[in-house]
Amino acid sequence: MPEVIDDTAVHLTEVDIDLDVQEILLAASQHDQSKLRQLLRSQSMLPDAANVKDTETGFSPLHAAIAACEPDTETVGTNGATTSDSKPSLDAETVKSAVETVKFLLQEGAIWNDLDANNETPGCIARRIGALELYELIVDAGVRAELLLNRLDAYEELSDDDDEEEEAEAEAETETAPELVDASAEPATETTTTATATPANPEVSNSQYLESRLNISNDRILDADQNGVMMAWESDIMRKSATALLPTPGLKVLNIGHGMGIVDGFFQEQGPAVHHIVEAHEEVVTEMKRRGWDTKPGVVIHQGRWQDILPDLVASGETFDAIYYDTFAESYGDFRDFFSEQVIGLLEQEGRWGFFNGMGADRQISYDVYQKVAEMDLFEAGFDVQWEEIAVPKLDGEWEGVRRAYWVVDDYRLPLCKFMD
Repeated sequence: MPEVIDDTAVHLTEVDIDLDVQEILLAASQHDQSKLRQLLRSQSMLPDAANVKDTETGFSPLHAAIAACEPDTETVGTNGATTSDSKPSLDAETVKSAVETVKFLLQEGAIWNDLDANNETPGCIARRIGALELYELIVDAGVRAELLLNRLDAYEELSDDDDEEEEAEAEAETETAPELVDASAEPATETTTTATATPANPEVSNSQYLESRLNISNDRILDADQNGVMMAWESDIMRKSATALLPTPGLKVLNIGHGMGIVDGFFQEQGPAVHHIVEAHEEVVTEMKRRGWDTKPGVVIHQGRWQDILPDLVASGETFDAIYYDTFAESYGDFRDFFSEQVIGLLEQEGRWGFFNGMGADRQISYDVYQKVAEMDLFEAGFDVQWEEIAVPKLDGEWEGVRRAYWVVDDYRLPLCKFMD
C-alpha cells in the first residue's frame, strides 16, 4: 500500500504566509505605522518583511503606501452623476500620512527601486500620480543607496589591492628568506567577494563590446546583439555640447569615444587648434580612417581604452581646454575614476569638460537619482557642474531594430563642468 503523505501543514503554512503578506500590504496602504511596526518586527516566517510582494500586482509595502494616495479619477457630481476629473488633486492628509509611512519603510530596509507587475518602482507611481514629496523621498533613498554601493565597490577594490600587495610581499619574502625560515609555508589569505558595478548597458560588458562586430550605418551603430551604441537622434545634444565646451576657435579638445563621429564633427566646426580622439573599438577606428579623420588638421587618433591612453598623456604634460566623455558599456565607477583621476591632470585650470549624460535614462527616477549622485561625486572631486535642460523629441520610431530603448526620459540634462573657484 503506497504511503500517504499528509501535506496539509505545508499548505496551511503557505496560506498563513500569504495572509501575513496581505496584512502587511494592507497596513502599508492604510498608513498604519503602529500596525506596520508590529507586523514587520514579529514575522519570523518573513525575514524580509519590509519587501514582501503581492503575487498578482507585485506591490511591495512601498508601492502600496504610495499607490494609496492616488485619487479617484471619477467624482460624484450633481444628482449622483459621475464626472471625470482629468487632473484630480491629491488629498493633503493622505499624502502627509504616506510620507511618514514611506520614511518608516525605508528605515526598515524597503527597496527603493523594486518593480511591480506593471514595471513601476514606488517612485514611478509617486511621479505618475503627482505626489512630488513622495517622489523626492524615493529619489533621496536611491541616492543614499547608490552612494553606499559605490563606496562599497571602492572598499572592495582597496581590499583586493591590499591582498595583492600582501601576496607580492609574501613572494618577495619567499625569494629572500634565510635558510632557517620555512619559506614554503603559504600565508593565509582572505576570500573577498567583489561587488560588480552595473554597466551603463547591463546587457553587455565593455570587454564584450570591444570584441564584438559592429553594424555601422549612417544613422546608428549597433553591436552584435543589436544594442544601440550611438544613434543619430543624439546630434542636437552633441552640437550643443560641442559649442558649450569650445566657445571660440583655436582651443585644444580631447574626446573620449568617437562612435559615429557626431560630436567630433561639431568640434571640428568650432575650429580647434588641437583635437585628440581616444577610441577603443578597432572597427570604429578603421571607419574613422576610411572617412579621413586621420588626415584632418590638428587631429590625433589614439587607439585603445582611455584607461591605458590617458595616463601617458598626463605623463607627457598634455593639457586641454575642453574634454568630452562618451563611452559605451562602462560602469559608473569607471566614469568616476575618469573625472577624479584623469580629468584633473588633463584639463586646463580655466577649461571645461562634459559627458553624455545617459546614466539611468531608461527610467526617470533612475535619471534623477544619478544626477544627484554625479553632482556629489563631482563636488568631492573638485568640480562645479551646471545643467542645461534640453527637450528630447519623441523617439518612438527610432528603436526599430534596436534591442532596447536606452532613452525614455523627456528632457536631457546637458552637463558643463569646471574646476571650483
